[in-house]
Formats: sequence, structure tokens, C-alpha cells
Amino acid sequence: MRDFLPADVRKREYVIGVIKEAYERYGFEPLETPAVENIETLMGKYGEEGNQLIFKILKRGEHEKTGEADLALRYDLTVPLARVVAQYKAELPKFFKRYQIQPVWRADRPARGRFREFYQCDVDVLGSQSMVVEAELIAAASEALVALGFNDFTIRLNHRHVLTGILDQAGVPPEKQPDALIALDKMDKAGPEGVASELNERGIPGASAVRLMRFFEGLAGAERAAEFVDVPDPAAPRAAINADVLGRLVEFVGPHETGAKGIDDLRQILQFAKAGSAGQRIKIDPALARGLAYYTGAIIEINVKDLAGSLGGGGRYDNLVGMFLGKDVPACGFSLGLERIIVVMSERGMFPAATVSSPADVMVTIWNEASIDDSIALATELRNKGLRVDLYPEADKMGKQFKYASARGISFVAIAGDDERARGEVAIKDMRSGEQRSEKRSEVAKEIQNRER
Repeated sequence: MRDFLPADVRKREYVIGVIKEAYERYGFEPLETPAVENIETLMGKYGEEGNQLIFKILKRGEHEKTGEADLALRYDLTVPLARVVAQYKAELPKFFKRYQIQPVWRADRPARGRFREFYQCDVDVLGSQSMVVEAELIAAASEALVALGFNDFTIRLNHRHVLTGILDQAGVPPEKQPDALIALDKMDKAGPEGVASELNERGIPGASAVRLMRFFEGLAGAERAAEFVDVPDPAAPRAAINADVLGRLVEFVGPHETGAKGIDDLRQILQFAKAGSAGQRIKIDPALARGLAYYTGAIIEINVKDLAGSLGGGGRYDNLVGMFLGKDVPACGFSLGLERIIVVMSERGMFPAATVSSPADVMVTIWNEASIDDSIALATELRNKGLRVDLYPEADKMGKQFKYASARGISFVAIAGDDERARGEVAIKDMRSGEQRSEKRSEVAKEIQNRER
């Protein structure tokens, strides 16, 4: 958990602003929920690993001695959303489209881009089983990343029903399938050898593990071969690879009804996404599992080349609201990871200069004690004309005031000395070039705005 100094906060607000604007263009509305939930609301929703990372809050007062927990810090924004939908269903529209940007907490081991307190930027649609929802969520998240300056990300797409079909056809016993999913989800980090080793450690039968690994190694080989095909349309290789993967899935899953339904869903998502803005970025990845237990359909993850984890992820969770409501409500969502986005943008120098540098457009100096009122009035005039204005609070030497403005990265300093006031003027010093010239007081704001461009 971290403190955020002013430059950090400006970066965060910039990223959040861009993401909010993208989400709102797709018709999503804002929602906020409390930081704390009843512990039974959260437990059992995230799978074996998730349960261990929940920050529990011990009972208070006379019950403190029991050492029991009755509350917990929220682990994500999706389970609280499901609770809200169950609680307020009569007040919400038929298709509830919401975005939520708030912190969550996980008792995790900190690493690069991984923290115990971090913000999620969620976008969800509840009430529809149509694959149009998945395509819209993919497009909204993709559009937000493009607006932030990303152009090298991949949207990995899979389906829980497809995974069930693969595991069943490979002969993995139902009770061992959650273990197999956890192992497969590490394919991009641990590679085939690491996954094979973990399958063995988790007690997956040897013949089943061999069938699984042969299937996934065949996929990897086909993708490597496709990289060497020279085609004029840069989107064509991805479309061809996706078509090949779907074909291999159909062959492997065979008559498995659930698996075949999942493959059909993937086809539809690809078709609908192609009509939108993100189709060429989608990669069908049958190894993608995502560890959260509540996913029931399509699962999505966005990756960028130089980050081990993901920039965001999500999927369909049609049964989650039913845990609170007593009847299922179709739902699908996606979450962008604010912290990881900021880490990559900072390392790549992707932030606009104004975001990371100056807290104000101009600093107004104080010439002497007698002119304090006039300096306050000048600062007020400039603020009313749309400038961000810092007022130096003391009648200090001009050199010290200039040094302060320079240290804060403020580009312009406004000086209203005795001579300038007598002429109805203000001197403007450009801290970047050192040039100083006087302007009529009424023209100061316009002059600074012109010079900033």
C-alpha cells in the first residue's frame, strides 16, 4: 500500500479520466460500493487461491477476543456489484451497464505492478446472454487503452465451456479439473514444461496430462509457423490463426456438447468484434483459464509485451448474482488494472508533459507587504479567465520567488511591482526562456494562454 505524491496523483487522475470517457461513450453509468463487505459475501467466490488473499476484519468490542472475522475489505468490484444487483434489482434497468473505479485489497506478495491496495476500473453489463455484450466490453476496454497511447496489446479470449470440453476429452476427472485449470492458466508465465510439472504435482493422471500437453504444444507450433507467413494485410495472420485454433478445438472437443457450445460463442464474439474496433487484436487462447471461480462463459485478458501480468481481464459470470438473489442473472464484465497501466506508461514515457510536470500555468508573486491585496486580486482575475494559478504566499525576494516557481515546474511568473501597477501592467517572465516583458493587466491571461500553445 502506497502514498501518492502530487505527480503520482496527476498521472492517476489522467488515466482514470481517459478510461471514464471511453466507458461513458459506450453508455455505462457510474457506481460506487463500500470498501467493506460482510465476509460471507466474499468468501467462496474467488476459488482456492482467492480465499487466501482476502483481508479479513476481526470482530470488534466484546467479540474481539474470539479472533473471528465478520467483515472483509473488498477483493474485487464484481462480487459487490452482484450483491448490489440482487439488493436493488427492482430499481435497475433491464440491461444494467455500469462502470466502477475504486480501490480493492488483496493480501498478496507485492511485485512489479502488483500491490496490496490497488484500483480496478470495471465495466459490466447485466441482463443479457448475447455475445454482443462481450464484443462491446472488448471494444470499450480496447478503446480506452488506445486513447492512453497503447498500440501493442493483445486481447486473449477463451471460454470456460471450451476448457471443460478440453479437460473432459483429455480424461481429466471432474474433481481434478480446478487443479488443471490453475496449472493451465500459468502457460504464458511458466511455459509448457512448467505447466506439465504442475499438472503432475497436482495429481492429474499421466495419460490426461500427455493429451493436454500435446494439444497445447500443437497450437503453439501452428502459431510459430504462422509468424513466418508473409501477407499484405497485418490483420490477416491473426484471423487465420484464430480460424486454425477454432478448427483444432472442434477436432479435439468432438461431440462434447458443452465444449461445442463454447466454441460457437467464441465464433460469435469474433464475428461481432470484427464489426467493431478491436477485432484485429483478439487472439483465441485455449490455455487462458483465469483463476476466479465465478466465471461461467467467455474469459478475456489483455496483455502487453513487456509486462509479465495482464493490463486487465474479465469474463462472463451468469451464476454469481444468483448466489445472492436466488435466481441467475446473465452478467459479463471486464476490469482494467490502473496500477499496471501507470507502471507501463511511466516506464515508456507515455504521459503528456503537462500531466507530469506543472501544478499551475502561472505563479503570481508578491512585491511587498503593501501589495498583497493586489496580488490576491490578480490571481483571482487570472483564475476567473481559466488559468491554474499559484500565489506565492510571502513578500520574499524576487530571486527566491523565481527559484520556487522553477522548482515546481511553473512556466510563467506574473510580477506586479510598483512601476507595473502605476502603468496598469503586469510583467510576465517566461521561466523556460528567461524572457520577461510587460503586458496590459487585462491581456495577461490571453498572453499566457497564447504562449502555452
